[in-house]
Amino acid sequence: RMAMKKKLWGGRFSKRTDPFVEHYTSSIGVDYRLARHDVAGSIAHAKMLGRCGIIPQADSRRIVRGLTRMLRLLAQGRWQIDPASEDIHTEVQQTLERLIGPAARKLHTARSRNDQVSLDLRLYCREAVAELSAAIRELQRVLVRFAAAHRKAVIPGYTHLQRAQPVLLAHHLLAYVEMLERDRERLQDARKRIDILPLGAGALAGTSLAIDRRFVAKRLGFPRVAENSIDAVSDRDFALELLSALAILGVHLSRLGEDGVLWATEEFGILALDDAVATGSSLMPQKKNPDVFELVRGQAGIVIGELTALLTVLKGLPLSYNRDMQWDKRCVFGAVEASHDALVVLAQVLRHARVRTERLPALLASDALCATDLAEYLVERGAAFADAHGLVGRVVAYAEQRGKRLRDLSVEELRRFSGRFDRTALARLDPARSVERKRSLGSTSPAEVARALARWRKRLR
Repeated sequence: RMAMKKKLWGGRFSKRTDPFVEHYTSSIGVDYRLARHDVAGSIAHAKMLGRCGIIPQADSRRIVRGLTRMLRLLAQGRWQIDPASEDIHTEVQQTLERLIGPAARKLHTARSRNDQVSLDLRLYCREAVAELSAAIRELQRVLVRFAAAHRKAVIPGYTHLQRAQPVLLAHHLLAYVEMLERDRERLQDARKRIDILPLGAGALAGTSLAIDRRFVAKRLGFPRVAENSIDAVSDRDFALELLSALAILGVHLSRLGEDGVLWATEEFGILALDDAVATGSSLMPQKKNPDVFELVRGQAGIVIGELTALLTVLKGLPLSYNRDMQWDKRCVFGAVEASHDALVVLAQVLRHARVRTERLPALLASDALCATDLAEYLVERGAAFADAHGLVGRVVAYAEQRGKRLRDLSVEELRRFSGRFDRTALARLDPARSVERKRSLGSTSPAEVARALARWRKRLR
């Protein structure tokens, strides 16, 4: 490993750091992702230092020009992060010194890496919220389009993974749209706690220099400034809140993945995956595997793990900053990148999926999906629901004992159980009519699903 470059903190030390300690304590391999954010924060800080007369205006302008050039080099791929730097803050500082000379050494006035890294991470998290929210929106659009394209398709709805009642496929898909909306709302709510400027807190006690934190906050788009310098450098609640929202999102995406895995089986036969988004077996030539759904399902555990890891890192830390917190970025970056990838890849798979409509009648014909409709039929004719429930249960048992489906029973057979049954009862055993008869707000009826589709189309424009 190449020798570490000059450190920002070496004046008090008389010995070189042990090479393995340097390797172990270095964070550049992770926090290089913060380069753009570190430079943006440094530009605002340098402008403030010049404006307040803490450093000469000429030096402030020279620093800002150098940092702006670094942003251009980064965007063009011409700034190669040096892996020998201790961290991204050291890399930015020393790259700036190479570009503009000694004036760069004034940039670190009135700030510490403690408040600097908190700022960088907040800037990253704020951007991540925007990108994740946009990816959620796109997955919602894909789900709504998929639902609208199959608005008439009826499938079995499940509880306990047992066929329960007929539902519209579109209604099932729109359930995920609702779940994703809550995920997006949680992210937007978390942003309120991300959007607090920590810079100016210094290492933990603030500074005796007459800085203007509100100027920096305005330049960086922060509506609030951290009110307590100790809390400012030690707070990672904003990261925990983001990871918590992503863990819940991961669970939702995992459930969507699980439905995709089940629906793509021959046993369910609801979904056909495009060749471009499925994989095969190295041994079995007939296989077409839903690997994306499975990977997303498994990835939820990774995101939950990142949240658990960061909670554990922070538990019991004394105030204020502790080096344990260096691990925060690994947790945040891992969860954000995994979540974004999962959202994008699920949208891609669903864009190319096909509903196997020819298989649906067989799924709907196999058992007593409309038993509840038969019980509600009796309620409409004056029976108490508890009595109707028990009576229809006996009808189901009678049909099972004779190897019949409910819809194969005759009116005469039904009337053995209750005189309230007549020929109109048999119409209640049609799955398509079952969904059509639903009346409650938010139900699976075609009218309610059409209303929901219209609402979501308008909202997602």
